Amino acid sequence: MKKHNFSAGPSILPKEVLEDASKSVLELDNIGLSLIEISHRSKEFISIMEEATARVLKITELQNKGYKAIFVQGGASLQFLMTAYNLLETKAAYINTGTWSVKAIKEAKLLGSVLEISSSQDKNYNYIPEMNNIPNDIDYLHITTNNTIFGTQYKSFPDCSPPLIADMSSDIFSRKIDFSKFDLFYAGAQKNMGPAGVTLVVIKESLLNKVSRKIPTMLNYSSYIKADSMLNTPPVFAVYTTLLNLRWIESQGGINKLEKRNLKKAELLYAEIDRNSFFNGFAEVKDRSHMNVTFTLNNENLSDDFNKIWENNNISGIKGHRSVGGYRASIYNALPIESINVLINCMQQFEKLNK
Repeated sequence: MKKHNFSAGPSILPKEVLEDASKSVLELDNIGLSLIEISHRSKEFISIMEEATARVLKITELQNKGYKAIFVQGGASLQFLMTAYNLLETKAAYINTGTWSVKAIKEAKLLGSVLEISSSQDKNYNYIPEMNNIPNDIDYLHITTNNTIFGTQYKSFPDCSPPLIADMSSDIFSRKIDFSKFDLFYAGAQKNMGPAGVTLVVIKESLLNKVSRKIPTMLNYSSYIKADSMLNTPPVFAVYTTLLNLRWIESQGGINKLEKRNLKKAELLYAEIDRNSFFNGFAEVKDRSHMNVTFTLNNENLSDDFNKIWENNNISGIKGHRSVGGYRASIYNALPIESINVLINCMQQFEKLNK
């Protein structure tokens, strides 16, 4: 029986995507070869890559607006360095909303001056800090749109004259936003877009080739754009499965429909957390993530009781990160509302057991 998968990443993918991806491992589109044994220079894979990048720009409504979509390796963690390598000439500003922001700041400091203009560290990152007084003399402003570990999410984005850069790894394609507000955004696929092994980068071409340093070929965005994401052998399975998921997004009615579904899931789960006296939500209400719901028990001595209930109900992946403790339910695009209802039932069973 398929478990209710609340894992933060690698995470749940739609059943039909998994089925089509698994078929491709045996044979891709009746060509007599497996997806993972064809050349990445073959017409079949070139077509896959072209469709994947085109669908990204279509879904984000960035076609013909000077943007390029590329697929690279190394995860969002490599993007912490690549963004600075390609864009940081003198100084950049970062808003610190948790673990991934901290890591991004650390990498950027290797290449220039970094201003941490706002932070929520004072309350263990359970809120999104204000974004006032953004300097105009910076090379870019970097934010993390959704914080997987702490369960916070930006509901609006700053209007600023410097380029706006975003790590969107855990909420990419989950809600309708104006992607044109961003000059560059990136996302590791394994949280809400595809399997581990590939990272999406969408960048405004006018942003490139402005730093004075020499950029190593494998860290240069321009290199990937010129090579159509095939500077070296790409992770063919991860790219193809991401393409299948992009097709699935469109088949579901696009981001607008998914956002409504995601909002309903989040509202149901947060309502139970707020109603049930045995649980506490971790993030401030106004900044709660619609992708990663973090919550704790009022009495940690009862954790074994709750753990037995959700384990017996075929739930997987809700243990909280060590930075927060408690529980984290990642409710990405592919998670059905039925899984939310099962978790809520577990919480209500726990409540009855301990009253």
